[in-house]
Amino acid sequence: MTTKMRVLVVEDNPDNMLLFQDVLQALSYTVIQARDGESGVKTAKTEKPDLILMDLSLPRMDGWTAAKHIKEDPELAEIPIIALTAHAMVGDRERALAAGCDDYLAKPINLREFREKVSRYAK
Repeated sequence: MTTKMRVLVVEDNPDNMLLFQDVLQALSYTVIQARDGESGVKTAKTEKPDLILMDLSLPRMDGWTAAKHIKEDPELAEIPIIALTAHAMVGDRERALAAGCDDYLAKPINLREFREKVSRYAK
């Protein structure tokens, strides 16, 4: 029996959370939710997901800081993080990667690209 891949979605917008959850569940992933950066870091530590989708503009702790905390933890450092963000200005992708994100998707997301990137990292 194969276990479902577990994806932690750290997103404060309820509409975006619902969209990501629906798409991920349709792809047979188990979705774990966190609504801010601080709870995203805590949930990553307790749940140890296979992949993290991280909004960058979050309350309580932004996604750049949360990603940095996750990557600095030896028990979590290998978990891939895909930044999901409306920050699509020049340099934002590089800033997300420098914070520890493994990849970057600009919002509004392209569903085909979203599925491809998630499939690439959720092994």
